[in-house]
Amino acid sequence: MHKLVVLYSKPADPDHFRDYYVTNHLPLVMNWPGPLAWRYSFDVAATEGEAPYFAVFEADFADAAAMDAARASPHGRRLAADVANYATGGAVIIHYPVQDGIG
Repeated sequence: MHKLVVLYSKPADPDHFRDYYVTNHLPLVMNWPGPLAWRYSFDVAATEGEAPYFAVFEADFADAAAMDAARASPHGRRLAADVANYATGGAVIIHYPVQDGIG
């Protein structure tokens, strides 16, 4: 599995971010071909001090090639372009292969 994570810094208008994200951006995510699963949160907290991020999004893909294809698709490019409509604080995008753990 391969994971994509988007870390959003605090926006200029948190209420606009939340409203736009839920009303406009997430419907685009729901129709995005490629992710096996996705999730998000506006309740980002740090174990100590103030959290450096306002919100987080993560998506699971079968592998890096599936993620690359989804991001390069017309729908993926539309999703990426839409970020400027709400993420005035900027966003950090990371991705990585997920290793299984033994507990």
